[in-house]
Amino acid sequence: MKYSIIIATYNRLDEIRDLVASFEKVDFPTEDFELVIADDGSTDGTREYLENTEFNIDIRYFHQKNKGPGAARNLGMEEARGEYYIFIDSDCTVPDDYLSRIDSEVDEGNLDAFGGPDTYHPDFPPLLKAINYSMTSFIGTGGTRGSKRSVTRFYPRSFNMGIHRSVYEKIGGMGSLRHGQDMDFSARIYKAGFKVGLIEDAFVYHKRRTNLRRFFKQIFNWGVARINLSKKHKGLLKPIHLAPAIILLGTLIIFLLAPFNTFFEGLGFLILLFGLFLAIYVFVESTWIYKSIRVGLLSVLTIYIQIIAYGLGTLSGLFQRLLGRETATGFSKNYYK
Repeated sequence: MKYSIIIATYNRLDEIRDLVASFEKVDFPTEDFELVIADDGSTDGTREYLENTEFNIDIRYFHQKNKGPGAARNLGMEEARGEYYIFIDSDCTVPDDYLSRIDSEVDEGNLDAFGGPDTYHPDFPPLLKAINYSMTSFIGTGGTRGSKRSVTRFYPRSFNMGIHRSVYEKIGGMGSLRHGQDMDFSARIYKAGFKVGLIEDAFVYHKRRTNLRRFFKQIFNWGVARINLSKKHKGLLKPIHLAPAIILLGTLIIFLLAPFNTFFEGLGFLILLFGLFLAIYVFVESTWIYKSIRVGLLSVLTIYIQIIAYGLGTLSGLFQRLLGRETATGFSKNYYK
């Protein structure tokens, strides 16, 4: 067997149904891949669904007490039978040619580890398309989530990430970080000397179980996670990652001083002008991509939420580090509520 698709899940029955259904339609020999469902203690009927439903693909189900997504993915790797392990988040689905695109690139590039981008499905509602714009556009992330135009080195992430079995055998499983564990895993893969590549055409449809409040909390936690990651791997904190925090602090200082100094008043006007330019650019680009004015307007909102949330999360992480905390923390309770 060549590929083991490892899916960590916790009370996501509806998502598992959709993800399994998409893999039942993939154009790839069924004897060459398996789905390994690593259940982190679900109580929503996931076990009953998987054990009592007939599928046309090989699905293996494993259950553990709730330990977190990293432990669930490690369980999946322990039980996987494939030559390659592919991690996909439960809130994703795949196109019919997903495995075929991976297979051709892996063979031609002789890759030890790889990843692909995430994108939207045309059926997604406007808000999810707007969040997809923020999370995947160059202006939103610098292409770091799966683009050859990335401003930093490409690090595969667990929503769409693959490794050869030998990688797991050499460096072990994922760590205990709640947020950023996939980045930590990717950094360890690079440090071990393995060949890592981006398969730009092997995308997944990422539904993201979110609304604006959840989106803010998620991005805030990623800002915190960046500080934790920088402690483990110095190369994972670059000026681009600090930019939102610097922008927030700089803007606050400038507007506090603007009433008392004409120089800062002028800077404040330039900031407002730049903010307007950014909003117009985002609106035009997003409207053109998604062919929807509503999505364009929502994208302006999600971009600003992303900048503010990431900046605040980074500042929170830095402050916690200054206080001497071993690991900075963000939102943990009711994360998806």
